[in-house]
Amino acid sequence: MTPELAAVLMAQALRLAERGCLSTHPNPRVGCVVARDGRVVGTGAHLRAGQAHAEVLALAEAGARARGADVFVSLEPCAHHGRTPPCVDALLNAGVGRVWVAMQDPNPKVAGRGIAALRAAGIEVELGLMAAEASRINRGFVSRMARGRPFVTLKTGISLDARTAMAGGESQWITGDDARADAHRLRAEAGAVLTGSATVLADDPQLSARGLTELARQPDRIVMDTRMRVPSSARVWGSGARRFWLVGAPPVQQPPDVEAVVVRMTREGVLDPDAALRALAEHEVNAVVLECGPRLAGAFLQHGLVDEIVAYVAPMLLGHEARPLAHLPGMERLSQAVQLQWQDVRQIGNDLRLTAQLTPV
Repeated sequence: MTPELAAVLMAQALRLAERGCLSTHPNPRVGCVVARDGRVVGTGAHLRAGQAHAEVLALAEAGARARGADVFVSLEPCAHHGRTPPCVDALLNAGVGRVWVAMQDPNPKVAGRGIAALRAAGIEVELGLMAAEASRINRGFVSRMARGRPFVTLKTGISLDARTAMAGGESQWITGDDARADAHRLRAEAGAVLTGSATVLADDPQLSARGLTELARQPDRIVMDTRMRVPSSARVWGSGARRFWLVGAPPVQQPPDVEAVVVRMTREGVLDPDAALRALAEHEVNAVVLECGPRLAGAFLQHGLVDEIVAYVAPMLLGHEARPLAHLPGMERLSQAVQLQWQDVRQIGNDLRLTAQLTPV
C-alpha cells in the first residue's frame, strides 16, 4: 500500500472519529476503516460509552473480507475488558493482516498493551500516521489521562474593546444569534461547562446546549462556589445533565441530584482552580468550557490552567468602565503578559470568532 493511500484511509478513520464529538464522553472518539486491496470494505465509529467500539463495527461490516485486510484506526485498540470486550481480540479473531494506528492510547489501562498484543500475534502494526490530528480530536481525553485534568477552553463574548458587560452587569446580548448558537456547540463538544457562583447569582444561566438535534447528552454543569451561595432554584441545576457543586467544605444541604465535591482552598480563602480540575478528572470529565466572570477567568489564567481561549467579538465598543474579560492584577510590564498563539479566525454571523492557544511566557 502506498503512503498516499494509507494517508487517505487514515483521514477517513479520523473523520469517522469526529462523529462522536457530541456523544462519546467520557470515552475517546475513535474511527476505524477496514481496507482490502486498497478498497474500503468496512467502517465504524464509536458513538457512545457502553456501545460497540469502532473496530468491532468496522469488522462486522467487512465480514469475511477482513481476513488479511489492512485496518486503520485513529486510536490504539484496547486490550482490556471495560464495558465492552477488548478490540484486540476482535482484530485477532478476524485474522486481519496489518493494523495502522494513528496514536497510542494515553489511558494507562491500554498505553501500548494493545499494540504489543497485536505484534505478539504476528500482526504488523504501523504507529504514528496522522498522530497530531488524532490527538487533536481527543485533546480532552488526552489531557485527562496525561495531565490528570480536563482540557480548559475559556469562552467569552466580548466587544471590540474586549469588554464582557457594562459596569452595571448588563450583557444580553453583546454577540448575535449565530455566535450564541456556535457557543452551544462548543459546550456540547467539550461535554462540560464550568462557572462561578458570581455568574450564577448575577445572570442565572442554564449553561445547557440548545438547538442541536443530534445532541446525545447535555454537558455537565459545574459551579465553583466557595461560600455555597448558589440556591437550589438556580437554573444551572436543571435536569438532563450531571451537575457538580464544587465547595470548600461539606454542605449542610445541597440541591437534589447535585453532587457536592469538596475542593482544597487557597491561602486567599477561595477554591483552588487546579484542585478543582483534578477533582473533575476523577469524575471522568475530559474537557470543560469555562464561562465565568473576570475574577475566576483571571484566576485560571494566572494559574496557567487555560489551554485555549475562544472569543466571540462583536462589532461594538462598550467603553473603559465596562467589565473586562479577565481580572489580572499586578501586570506592569510586557514581559508579564499572557502569551497567546492564534489558531483560527472566522466570521460567525455579524461577529468574529477568535481562537487562540496559551503559550509559555
